[in-house]
Amino acid sequence: MTPFAIAGIQMHVAALHSNVEGMRHRLDVLMARFPWTQMVVFSELAPFGPLDRFAQPFPNDTLARFQEDARRHGVWLLPGSMFEKREDGRIFNTAVVIDPEGEIVARYSKMFPFRPYEAGISAGTEFCIFDVPEIGRFGVSICYDIWFPETTRQLTSQGVEVLLNPVLTGTTDRDAELAIARATAAQFQCYVFAVNGLAAGGVGKSIVVDPSAMVLHQSGGQEDMFPVEVNLDLVRRQREVGLKGLGQVLKSFRDREVDFPVYDRSSGADAYLRTLGPLELPAKGRKAVHHVDPRTALGYIETGDGRSAMNYSPFKGRTGTD
Repeated sequence: MTPFAIAGIQMHVAALHSNVEGMRHRLDVLMARFPWTQMVVFSELAPFGPLDRFAQPFPNDTLARFQEDARRHGVWLLPGSMFEKREDGRIFNTAVVIDPEGEIVARYSKMFPFRPYEAGISAGTEFCIFDVPEIGRFGVSICYDIWFPETTRQLTSQGVEVLLNPVLTGTTDRDAELAIARATAAQFQCYVFAVNGLAAGGVGKSIVVDPSAMVLHQSGGQEDMFPVEVNLDLVRRQREVGLKGLGQVLKSFRDREVDFPVYDRSSGADAYLRTLGPLELPAKGRKAVHHVDPRTALGYIETGDGRSAMNYSPFKGRTGTD
């Protein structure tokens, strides 16, 4: 085992002024208390809060200060994310990874902005994977991305062993996210570090999960610094023999006998999804209305004898009746 210590910092995040100096101060405190820490992760949008009016061009002076801090402490640093304003006017939710020499080695823009609430935020299309020499392979997703297992599937299919997931969740669905973090760790046999903020930055409840879905740490609703030492040999062994010697999910997916037409947008397999209406904010008192028979949308046809038959299947030559 080559030990590697990753620390999350769950802190209060203000919406109307910079939190950068507070982040740098807490990093100093963390390293004074736990000098064996090798990587530090802050929450989503920690530097400037959740308002896109504070979007920054990249690179910027704030990133330069974080690069200086990573170099001074000799740590890998993921300083949350911030809204990035590009030259064409589009705004992205972007995180960077800084190595112990102070170099930005990776950059990631959130693929799934929390729409319809994060209106006007553009979606990234590039995955983020980076290697820590002699340790292992890491990947980054941001908050809502983890709700879409395709994102983690792509990362772990390329060997990612630790998923870093900075979060800004200040809503009542945080408990659902905790369940998703545990499920993600088990499904993809990886560590998950989901670091949330407080106040305008979230409700806390940061979580660290190992590849067997065991919770190694869960914060409450107060500020917290939590270094956790990971063992990536555990990831590799579990991917070889399965969770507790049981499910070998990555190899089973690799050896699958089925492709998934839903990922081909021209296949028609997602017809039901197109009946759900636009992605928009709920209105007061609005009732759910389905204008399309979901059976029709799914490809059912009437057989004429009072039954219906499914005329579409991802399995070759297979049909079914109900």
